[in-house]
Amino acid sequence: MEKFNIAVLPGDGIGPEIVAEAVRVLKAIGKKFKADFILKEAPVGGASIDAHGVPLTDEVLKLALGSDAVLLGAVGGPKWEGLDYSIRPERALLALRKELGLFANLRPARIYKVLIDASTLKPEVIEGVDLMVVRELTGGLYFGTPKGVEKLPDGTERGVNTMVYTTPEIERIAKVGFEVARKRRKKLLSVDKANVLETTELWRKVVTRMGKDYPDVELSHMYVDNCSMQLIRNPKQFDVIVTENTFGDILSDEASMLTGSIGMLPSASLGSTKNRAMYEPIHGSAPDIAGKGIANPIATILSVAMMLNYSFDMTEAASLIEKAVESVLDKGLRTADIYQPGTKKVTCREMGEAILGEMK
Repeated sequence: MEKFNIAVLPGDGIGPEIVAEAVRVLKAIGKKFKADFILKEAPVGGASIDAHGVPLTDEVLKLALGSDAVLLGAVGGPKWEGLDYSIRPERALLALRKELGLFANLRPARIYKVLIDASTLKPEVIEGVDLMVVRELTGGLYFGTPKGVEKLPDGTERGVNTMVYTTPEIERIAKVGFEVARKRRKKLLSVDKANVLETTELWRKVVTRMGKDYPDVELSHMYVDNCSMQLIRNPKQFDVIVTENTFGDILSDEASMLTGSIGMLPSASLGSTKNRAMYEPIHGSAPDIAGKGIANPIATILSVAMMLNYSFDMTEAASLIEKAVESVLDKGLRTADIYQPGTKKVTCREMGEAILGEMK
């Protein structure tokens, strides 16, 4: 029996509720597929601030570094907004990404046919959409230096952020994009702003060169402003999109809303080795509904499916979870965020139970 060590970090708000259901699914997979998932839970974010005064303790970071994968719920909330930026809950997320070396963020956006009316776009525009955004996570504007705000002699201020990418940074994220596309429909779109930004001119040059090593993958390029328009105009044209940090942040959120609910979408953040990975839903901690039992656990459960797929090569188990989710939705079960007249509204726990039932 294979053993996998998983750091379970529920976090804040609805995090503990949705992670609890995902853990139940993971345990069921362990029994069914003869895998020993060793789960170690620890506080992170606001929960860690309340308990230890910091968003991420050295002990929890050590736990994450020693694990085969990390399952994260959500961090943050108004309770901690008055704190200095250096010790806010969100710093835990940034620290985990940095220390684990998580440079590739994978965000799928798939339209479930039974939820097509939940989207704000016309059914004929979004029916059949199934795309993946591969976002570079540790470079670009968010991490480039110099950065900051400085006082000028005339009393005004000057803000600076620097977009920086090196050839190796571009190569490693492009490789992830090509490899993901190779497992899907073999279409990769690289998004940049090469007509204005020299940094992304280099991006396009490097990705184009790498495309020669993947002759089976159809490579194309698009400016980010056009891509943001095309995601609304004709999202079915996309398979895999690879792009830099800031563009990826914006485009992946836009893509998520094609589906009608951010509560449905998982994500994976990957490093250079299989034991450097973190899986989490893309939604936030939703403190306004925390403790009410109405949160949607599907994104977290599907994050577990991504974990099984990308970290543990358990593709059959991942597929079982995905099919169970689809089956439950086909039967008309809905949490509050995706509820429609004529369907059955269920709690977070009941949705988890239903998915477990379908898996059996």
